[in-house]
Amino acid sequence: MSAQTHIDIVEVGPRDGLQSEPEVLPTATKIEFIGRAVAAGLRRIEVTSFVNPKRVPQVADAEAVLAGLPLREGIHYIGLVLNRRGFERAAAAGCNEIGMAVMASDTFSQRNQGVTTEESIAAWLDIAAAAGAAGIRPQVTVSAAFGCPFEGEVPVQRVVDIARRLAEAAPFEIALADTIGAGVPAQVLELVGRVREAVPGVALRCHFHNTRNTGIANAFAAVQAGVRTLDASLGGIGGCPFAPAATGNIPTEDLLYMLHRSGYGTGVSLAAAIETGQWLQRQLGRPVPGMLVKAGDFPGSVASGPVLASR
Repeated sequence: MSAQTHIDIVEVGPRDGLQSEPEVLPTATKIEFIGRAVAAGLRRIEVTSFVNPKRVPQVADAEAVLAGLPLREGIHYIGLVLNRRGFERAAAAGCNEIGMAVMASDTFSQRNQGVTTEESIAAWLDIAAAAGAAGIRPQVTVSAAFGCPFEGEVPVQRVVDIARRLAEAAPFEIALADTIGAGVPAQVLELVGRVREAVPGVALRCHFHNTRNTGIANAFAAVQAGVRTLDASLGGIGGCPFAPAATGNIPTEDLLYMLHRSGYGTGVSLAAAIETGQWLQRQLGRPVPGMLVKAGDFPGSVASGPVLASR
């Protein structure tokens, strides 16, 4: 039996999850949420966005959240930035990793960020250089890579070309995001393969939404294509507030169940993830989308091992 393949999980619930929920949770609750994620074994966590609080009031306390987080060895607190001003705020607040989103379509980019895709790429190149100089790890996401809510299908070659431009800044990694949950596994296999060929040596990450019930299947397809880092949101909360009907990040606990039972390691406790999803329901005052929050593990033991040989 070969050594177990490890899949890293980037927890996006505190940022991508909460920013799309109608409630604005207290800062102390957000800090507890992040602490619970760390305690479960998650080591990269999107903690907030440094964007205009008038547009996204759920993250108006970005600096206060960072101020309440203890510095911990091996933990990366990720702040999402969209422009140089946002980066400067994230750096001053103490983020040790920043992520930026570049939209694959001009229409979505204009509606989401007020700039063209080309202008967003230029901003990324500037921000990545500034992050490197400040000792902050930079990574970037190609959003709506699998489909745009306004333009429809996004040509694979366009995503490849954008990824190639983004790679000029030597990012820590490039993520491909299915922002509106339009993708299917065959599309994932093709796009990951094409982008990998275009940017050899750059780590790839994938971000999926379960809007059309394909998120978990797409995540497994990405793993089969060689991707070793996936985004997920505890409880499955969130989506994209600027894309019509873009609900449903894939739930962290559901992804863990699928990966663990398929023979992959994550270093994250499934039991703790389920418990956090249940805790999150209580904070929001309503059910969360995640399935394991409702069904629990099978056969009821966290130690339920892989049903397939380790890879």
